[in-house]
Amino acid sequence: MNGIIIIDKPAGWTSQDVCAKLRGVLREKRVGHSGTLDPMATGVLPVFVGRATRAVEFAENDRKRYRAALRLGVVTDTQDVTGTALETHAVTVSEAEVLAVLPEFTGPLWQVPPMYSAVKIGGRKLYELARRGQSVERPARRIEIFSLALTGRDGEDYLLDIECSKGTYIRTLCHDIGQRLGCGACMAALRRTRAGAFGLEDAAPLETVIAAGEEGRAGELLRPVDSLFAHLPAVTLDGARERKCRCGNEFPLGAADGEYRVYGAGGEFLMVGRVREGRMTTVKSFFEVV
Repeated sequence: MNGIIIIDKPAGWTSQDVCAKLRGVLREKRVGHSGTLDPMATGVLPVFVGRATRAVEFAENDRKRYRAALRLGVVTDTQDVTGTALETHAVTVSEAEVLAVLPEFTGPLWQVPPMYSAVKIGGRKLYELARRGQSVERPARRIEIFSLALTGRDGEDYLLDIECSKGTYIRTLCHDIGQRLGCGACMAALRRTRAGAFGLEDAAPLETVIAAGEEGRAGELLRPVDSLFAHLPAVTLDGARERKCRCGNEFPLGAADGEYRVYGAGGEFLMVGRVREGRMTTVKSFFEVV
């Protein structure tokens, strides 16, 4: 079984919990995901199955899009509502003032990862140190917020639509906005609406996938791995070039320099290849090795 399943992750599950469950349901050890979601978060989680796990590295760098709830006046140790409150403040900030600071958090930014995260410092995950009551200096990391818009209110919470780069912590973004406004803030809810080429419209609830797997119908939900590379031009190889491809050898190809989706004569997706000066080499192969 090879391909990509887009899961609408429910709250209360870690991304690894989802993969562990699917390994059992699908009877496939090779299951991985691209882009961790916190347990409280819901939404789009691409899961790669079988030989398709080789494509995870290409999806990890994709842009992500989220709907987040910003709660002003509360600062917590986890930077979201699941944590312990460290500070509470009266909120006198207006909606206009919230709107006014959002442009400051758009574009390339430096962000300090939260203590409750899987980032490693000195070989230890930060959340392991945080659970022991320790706090350490964390170097800021370069991220980018491509768009940040206020879309409405849910009670006292402000609803944000965010498109961002890999490695962005939305709860830290909420925390930093609160610091800028002077009243503190944390993240009250988070839903990922898009990961690269895949959106909520492509996602299936986890319980649907589990039921399909138990009934032997999980293959119906699998997307072919080449769907991840739909933005690349496609080339089809003749028999001689296909044999070289399957052996991992480079071969001549009269095509412009760049990356391609490469198919065999029978239509099987073989690899992502790169042409340079009339010769194609393998970037990553996806055919099953017999």
